[in-house]
Amino acid sequence: MDLGRESRWEKDAMTVEIVFALVTAAALGAAVFAASFGAALVFDVTGPARDHTLTAGTLLGAAAGAWRVIRVLRRFDARRRQGH
Repeated sequence: MDLGRESRWEKDAMTVEIVFALVTAAALGAAVFAASFGAALVFDVTGPARDHTLTAGTLLGAAAGAWRVIRVLRRFDARRRQGH
């Protein structure tokens, strides 16, 4: 038994979880941005208000993506520590 070293299976599981976190974060961020873009189109927002709406959508999308990555990886770490 080698304490402190991860098995190949654990490394592969970690890689899969990281990719899953990044892909779902990108999808969530894109959905949040698309919602703000759609709202700007539907309500016919123009000028500086449109720019602010799209900027807010971009920032909210990035925050939602970062939240998703952190949430998925923390959940994975908690399960790994419990031995699941």
